[in-house]
Amino acid sequence: MVIPQTMRRIGTTGPGGPEVLIVESAPIPEPGALQVLIHVQAAGVNRPDIAQRMGRYPPPKDADPHLGLEVAGTVAAIGGGVTAWRLGDKVCALVNGGGYAEFCLAPAGQCLPWPTGYNAVSAAAVPETFFTVWANLFGHGALQRGETVLVHGGTSGIGTTAIALAQAFGAKVIVTAGSDEKCAACEKLGAIAINYKTQDFVAEVHRITGDRGVNVVLDMVAGPYLSRNVNSLARDGRLVVIATQGGFQDPDFNILPVMVKRLIITGSTMRPRTSVEKSAIAEALHEKVWPFLNTGGCAPIIDSTFPLAEVAAAHRHLESGAHVGKIVLTLT
Repeated sequence: MVIPQTMRRIGTTGPGGPEVLIVESAPIPEPGALQVLIHVQAAGVNRPDIAQRMGRYPPPKDADPHLGLEVAGTVAAIGGGVTAWRLGDKVCALVNGGGYAEFCLAPAGQCLPWPTGYNAVSAAAVPETFFTVWANLFGHGALQRGETVLVHGGTSGIGTTAIALAQAFGAKVIVTAGSDEKCAACEKLGAIAINYKTQDFVAEVHRITGDRGVNVVLDMVAGPYLSRNVNSLARDGRLVVIATQGGFQDPDFNILPVMVKRLIITGSTMRPRTSVEKSAIAEALHEKVWPFLNTGGCAPIIDSTFPLAEVAAAHRHLESGAHVGKIVLTLT
């Protein structure tokens, strides 16, 4: 393709609500060593984008400071040392910022081929949640076949991905969600759902598991959930914290159950990881998860799409919590 001189990109007028998002013209970046330039057809919208827009999640110093962490499109240009990709290849990628744009740079190792039969929207819905769930649920959480996992936020992009991957690898899934309708949506995906607004999820977990507790908790709430997660875990269980939507502290936390039950409490964020680390996750996904995606399994749940110019509406929809699955921006 002939690459134009400028592109549309989403910028901001400063930290704040969705109203700070603007469409602006920007020069098209050139790929450096081990990078590719992607002509973006679709870009995923994620919670870290909301936090960054509000000024609460500053990007790493070496990252593109503009919004957007996952894209799908075609390779438009190739930097030095790249051998895995060719011009025109259809790729989806976990990017280091700048995904809300017509063109975006990506480290070559963080790119993956579109799964068989996928379009740009479906492909763009994969990287952020699949990288996160794989690294945390199966890496830090060491989830094994036959175990049971509790996932908070079952209808989120992370939640629906965790349901799919945990089941694909032979685990039982319990989720929490905030309404009976959302619980029903999770149950259609094969999970056991708990309405955290009307039920005590700790009591329900013990009832469902015959008072054993779960082996792993994947938590994006933190705060007051910390002690409740500990009380939900079985002996030798693992708590993996990936976000802090409920805050950083739990005044009710007691270390004794952690010691008595030999629990592991861990957590991580994806964005500060190095390209080498993210590339290793991409390789594992291609080997372990892409065979499921290529045959129709573990497909991302798409809630809705918005044109790039309606990015503020996409952010409002994500913040409303009304979505089930992924929200994706379209650029074609």
